[in-house]
Amino acid sequence: MGNKGKKIVILGAGNVGASIAYTLTVQGVASEIVLIDINFNKAKGEAMDIIQGTAFCPPVNIYAGQYENAKDADIVIVTVGAARKPGQSRIDLAQGNVNIVKQVMPQIIPYAPHAVYVVVSNPVDIITYAIIKTTDLRPSQVIGSGTTLDSARLRARLAEHVGLNPKNVHAYVLGEHGDSSVIPWSLATIGGIPMNTYCLEICKEHNRCGKAELREIEEDVRTAGAKVIANKGATYYAIALAVSRICACIIRDTGSVLTVSSLLSGQYGLSDVCLSIPYVIGAYGISHSIVSPLTAPEQQQLEQSAAALRDVLNSLEF
Repeated sequence: MGNKGKKIVILGAGNVGASIAYTLTVQGVASEIVLIDINFNKAKGEAMDIIQGTAFCPPVNIYAGQYENAKDADIVIVTVGAARKPGQSRIDLAQGNVNIVKQVMPQIIPYAPHAVYVVVSNPVDIITYAIIKTTDLRPSQVIGSGTTLDSARLRARLAEHVGLNPKNVHAYVLGEHGDSSVIPWSLATIGGIPMNTYCLEICKEHNRCGKAELREIEEDVRTAGAKVIANKGATYYAIALAVSRICACIIRDTGSVLTVSSLLSGQYGLSDVCLSIPYVIGAYGISHSIVSPLTAPEQQQLEQSAAALRDVLNSLEF
């Protein structure tokens, strides 16, 4: 593969694709960004709009292109397909978006066979699985955005709860990016201290705080996306920030731990399903998983999440 450059291709120039292009530009993650959309003029307009402001950003060459412009891409971000509408679950989108991805992937992979593919299209766990199963890409080079955003939302809510900066709070959302997601509280740490210890010994609220608050935080994290969609019709800024973070970890080969979705091969006793667990991300995609011990109820919840996704996979045609 030679030296890792900084070329990122975005498939789909809708709200999500365009917001990702904008975020990558502002954060200076890439030196070349290609927007590819079935509606070329839409991609061209988005690229023009961003490039007119690049005097205020790190230098970047951003333009609309065709599949052949994906040549030598380091990362291909997949945002194609329909977005969730108010009242729709991610799973409602499944078959239609699987069909679109099956159509698009064979046209781009020959130009970028070594790229890392970051999948954002919903339902993200299903689409990630579909891409791995219907192409010759290695599972390690196909990463679903998964619960990266859910984990960030959880850290933000927990930090707010204890009055600290989110950077000092570590917690994960595992499983499906959706209704069956799992929050393993046993893995949460606050200021480097296990959450249970922090809550009992340090937090001033512990006399008044019960499990109700934690259930409320869980509920907020699970329904955050749906609430935004109900209010403004779509979600795209927060996911763009999450995807930009994943891309930065790949481009800069950071070895960061992120909860992304990929094909399980025995972790937590699960396989042949894509869902989020902590993975180490570097220049070539996923380097390895980190299997942290879960409590028995958490393990059971993760198994239920996998079963819910498998039910969907069994109802689809690949």
